[in-house]
Amino acid sequence: MFANSREVQSNQDGVHADLEKVVRRHLASPWLAPVADFDCEAFDQACRWRQAHGPDLPLMLDSGCGTGRSSVRLAQSHPDALVIGVDQSADRLSKAERRFAPLPDNLLLVRSDCAGLWRLMVEAGWQLARHQILYPNPWPKSAHLKRRWHGHPVWPAVLALGGELELRSNWRVYLEEVRATLALSHCQAVIQPLAGEGVPMTDFEEKYQASGQVNWQLIAKL
Repeated sequence: MFANSREVQSNQDGVHADLEKVVRRHLASPWLAPVADFDCEAFDQACRWRQAHGPDLPLMLDSGCGTGRSSVRLAQSHPDALVIGVDQSADRLSKAERRFAPLPDNLLLVRSDCAGLWRLMVEAGWQLARHQILYPNPWPKSAHLKRRWHGHPVWPAVLALGGELELRSNWRVYLEEVRATLALSHCQAVIQPLAGEGVPMTDFEEKYQASGQVNWQLIAKL
């Protein structure tokens, strides 16, 4: 059932004990893994689209956009900005094309791994006005810290892209870790519950709301 979502199950009930050690290592050592060809192709597509639609317009990124609901909302609410929604699944993106056709003119959906695309954007000197990462509860097991974005070696690229950063989740520990990670780079973040009657940005958010769970929001200025 749509309103029958279970709360996050984790063997971790607070910020991970190894968080600072892992993050400081990534901040001190550039990640040198090769970027995949399809990430390069996606970035080339984004470059051409941005050049054609206004390279001087504010740029916003919706990372892990899934079926595009949040990307469409972002583009509609910021008609004077360019919005790029990125997801690694071609199937999810094709659903977005069908579900929200026609897409707003100021929105581009691209298939790419976020980690590769972020690095290419940083190398090209791109700066974001806004960056949202709304996938709610990645890797809740304690052993999976390094698979969460803030524990991943690509995290410095998120910081370098700048702008207003927003994350949402139904697992507050995840956002508490992001806040602690940002503090290591002297960035302040605010965590607050989303209003229960608010319009959901994603299908996940709608599902958790219907299941009576609290959706949490983190906002930071990078």
